[in-house]
Amino acid sequence: MTPATRWDSLWINVSAATMEPDGAAYGAIEDAAVAVKDGRIAWVGPRRDLPDAPESLAETLHYGRGGWLTPGLIDCHTHLVYGGNRAREFEMRLEGATYEDLARAGGGIASTVKATREADEEQLLQSALPRLDALLAEGVTTIEIKSGYGLEREAELRMLRVARRLGEVRPVTVRTTFLGAHAVPPEAKEDPDAYVDRVCDDMLPAAADAGLADAVDAFCESIGFTLAQTRRVFDAAKARGLPVKLHAEQLSNLGGSALVAEYNGLSADHIEHLDEQGVEAMAKAGVVAVLLPGAFYVLRETKLPPVDLLRTRGVPMALATDCNPGTAPVTSLLLMLSMGCTFFRLTPEEALAGITRNGAKALGLTDRGILREGLRADMVLWDIGHPAELSYYVGLNPCRAVMRGGRLRGEGAA
Repeated sequence: MTPATRWDSLWINVSAATMEPDGAAYGAIEDAAVAVKDGRIAWVGPRRDLPDAPESLAETLHYGRGGWLTPGLIDCHTHLVYGGNRAREFEMRLEGATYEDLARAGGGIASTVKATREADEEQLLQSALPRLDALLAEGVTTIEIKSGYGLEREAELRMLRVARRLGEVRPVTVRTTFLGAHAVPPEAKEDPDAYVDRVCDDMLPAAADAGLADAVDAFCESIGFTLAQTRRVFDAAKARGLPVKLHAEQLSNLGGSALVAEYNGLSADHIEHLDEQGVEAMAKAGVVAVLLPGAFYVLRETKLPPVDLLRTRGVPMALATDCNPGTAPVTSLLLMLSMGCTFFRLTPEEALAGITRNGAKALGLTDRGILREGLRADMVLWDIGHPAELSYYVGLNPCRAVMRGGRLRGEGAA
């Protein structure tokens, strides 16, 4: 290796959970070496296979002190940007208030819509930053952020602009999703189809034309939008060349997952009420199942997603926080690993795949999620003795350092 081809950096004294789907559990390489060049992984393998002494191969040498490297974590489903919070409603529910009581008091999603519409971009940015920072501290390098609390053109665009800004002021890749079909706003309750018209003919095109949306989502549910209304949203997305995903089968089975598969969509999310027909459609179309144990926990659900069936049919399973003010005020992706294993009976390896390679697939990203030559050098160094510890601990953050696109952030790794 000549000086002209030297790597920018090289990690040694580490083990690597590459998350390669074939081969050893976790794609594990003990006593590994991982090299980085121009923001991408240039070499990965056993340290004994390095072509020369480590000191001669790279500009910077990182000693992992026996820790583990994994791909950067990916939170593929969040509603991170919103105004206000609903802590008082949480308290009222525990004091015995019903959904109707909260609605009459102006609560529920209507309260978040009101607070979001009243907030300017800077207020939305500042309120979102602590939530994002909590996720970044746990090794998140890529995050999806949805709109959906504006429910009118300018507020929806404002949310998406703030999401883009978060990716500029913090070291994280942000993928934005337009979710105008999240709920029918209070002013449109008498004519939801007219609201869907506005979503399809005005709001979605505006978001696409401004370059603010990487995908389109909807809430297909008995308390949300019908299959026919969702199809209209998907047709509008298709016309703009935007991929689709869907909040599907969370409270009932309307066949939303099969609809996503029909449109070759990225993912079907929640899916507690998913049936075998929906699983088969997802398997054939390569749709990712995004499991959201935080909402399952907060809502005290008892209906489990069909994990065994998804596993048997080979449907990729991702995990995400679903960070939102109402049903999942969650800012820990590591906690989702534990909950995914405890509630849904995922294995620790499946859970980690859910926030790495399958999280990437749920966002349509093919350049990350695995420690593989040629992919982005998004990596996390963990102070652990085995990858299963990431799912095992509750409330412990063993993240020592994070590298995104080949650039190191964090302390104690060098």
